[in-house]
Order: sequence, then structure tokens, then C-alpha cells
Amino acid sequence: MLRTPICDLLGIEYPIIQAGMGPFTSAELVAAVSNSGALGSLGAGARTGKNFREQLSRTRELTARSFAINHTLSPVLPDDDVFNLTLKTMPRLISFALGNPNEYVKRVHDEGILVMHQVTTVQQAYQAAECGVDIVVAQGSEAGGFGGIVAGFVLIPQVVDAVSPIPVVAAGGIADGRGLAAALVLGAQGVNIGTRFLASVEAPISDSWKQAILAAESQDTIKVEFWSDIFPVSGQAYQAIPRTLSSPFIQEWQKRRNITHQEAKQLQSDVVSAIQHGRFGELFPFTGQTTGQIKDILPAAEIVHRLVNEAETALQGISHLSK
Repeated sequence: MLRTPICDLLGIEYPIIQAGMGPFTSAELVAAVSNSGALGSLGAGARTGKNFREQLSRTRELTARSFAINHTLSPVLPDDDVFNLTLKTMPRLISFALGNPNEYVKRVHDEGILVMHQVTTVQQAYQAAECGVDIVVAQGSEAGGFGGIVAGFVLIPQVVDAVSPIPVVAAGGIADGRGLAAALVLGAQGVNIGTRFLASVEAPISDSWKQAILAAESQDTIKVEFWSDIFPVSGQAYQAIPRTLSSPFIQEWQKRRNITHQEAKQLQSDVVSAIQHGRFGELFPFTGQTTGQIKDILPAAEIVHRLVNEAETALQGISHLSK
């Protein structure tokens, strides 16, 4: 069986974590992943308090297994009421991304909950380790959504060396079992996967977004530089630019970047409205470079089982090399 020490730490069968992609996760997706033996993650970012409560309650109804709750630390810090509810829920794991997690780690640990934090540079990894996190996610630039500029094959082994003995989970550029096997060879104890789970039956995104993932090639994803004009980085937030497929909205504002600073408030309002009305994918269809590998929409449980079977096959295929 494909098992690493992180499986015992998280109470799961397989070293696979579904990324906590804010409102692009749902109770149905989280439960399907967790019930299959991996770790589902409910994203709290960009949700209303009411919606978060509903999704959390539904998740509890659908699974009795371990799951995680994710909070992003940029462009705004977690809502206090939502974060307090997260602590009261007592998930197996709370994960963070996009900023220094220091002020949250002790609060989470005081409740007996594990902390995982996502980084995009070695320096951020050192900082996370000093904060006392239990798991570090090393996210390569191939990832969809917010990320850095260092590729996964370069970043993962450096982070493993930097934070040892803290376990590292690999993210970015992983959509099949070969990617999982490669991450383990690089020293990671598991993987954190986003785009492959967006292309699942349970993912709460539009069919047009899912079909765009199937149709796109890896080179079709782009980094949207003008995002930082709309949501400037401040405080201890990380510099991160979203990777997405193109859209008419992106094409329009790339041409008009000379005025995006001036229009920032209106553009912020447009983005928030799109999230609230389920139209965010029309503006920014977040997608990683693994889009070129993804050719079908599958139930989340089947994705997990394929990942495991493919990884075992890949590792068996190279085992003779060490003889």
C-alpha cells in the first residue's frame, strides 16, 4: 500500500490532499475525497459566514473521516467569526497560504489541531518552520491560482532539506500518479492537488470552466500580472500572482493595464461580485499547467484511486534501477 508517515499524522490511508481552493471546494468534494481515503479540504476564503457554516455542516453530515479547513492570509485576513468557528469545529488540520501564519499557529495548536502552511520559496519555508507549523507545502509555480515563480522540481527538495524533520507536501504540476511518485522521490511525504480536483464531478465550478480545463494545453495558462494592481500586497502577505486560463476580462485589462491602478476599487468590486454570484470562472478561471494532462471529468474518489494505482505502478517500474 502507498503509505507515508504523514498518513498516520493526518489519519488518512493515502498521502493525497485535495487543495483548499476557497469557494471552489464544497462539502460534496471534501467528503468524496476524505471518504476515499485521502484528505479533503474545505476552503474558507472568499466565502460569506453563512455559506461557510452551511458547507461545514454539510461536510460533517457527509463524512466522519479526517478533513482540513483552509484559510488564506491575503488579500484579507480570515474573518474572526469564521476562524473561531473553524477552531470550534476541530478539523484534523487547518491549512494556511499566502502570508506569514505566525499569529494563527499558537491559536490552532492550543486547540490540539495540526497546522499546515503553503510556501513558494525556501525563505518562506524557514519562516513557517520557525512559526512551529506541523507540515509545510512546497508549491511550485506550475500550480493554478496564487503561486510564486520557482518550479516544483527545483523547490520541493530545497524545502525538504530546509525544514527537516518537518514533513513536506508537494504541490504544483501534479495531476497523476507519476507526479505523486516523483514528489515522493524528491523527499515529500505527500501531495496537495488542486486543478485535477477542479475537473471532478463534485467540484462546484461551472461546466464551462471544467470543459476549458479539458480543452487547454499547458502553455495556455498564463500569469495575470495586473492582479497585484487590483489587490496590492501589504503587511506580511506573500507576493503571489494567479495562474489562470485566459478570458475576455483578462484580455481587456491586460490591454488597459496603464489604468488598472486607477480602477482598482471598481475591479475589486467586480471580482467580489463574481465570486458571490458564482461567476468567478468567467473572469479568472484558475488553472494549473497540469491542464494539459487532464482529459476527463471523474468522480473525486476515482481520481484518488487512480493516483494511488498509477503511483504504485510508477514506483515499481523504477525499483529495478537501484538493484
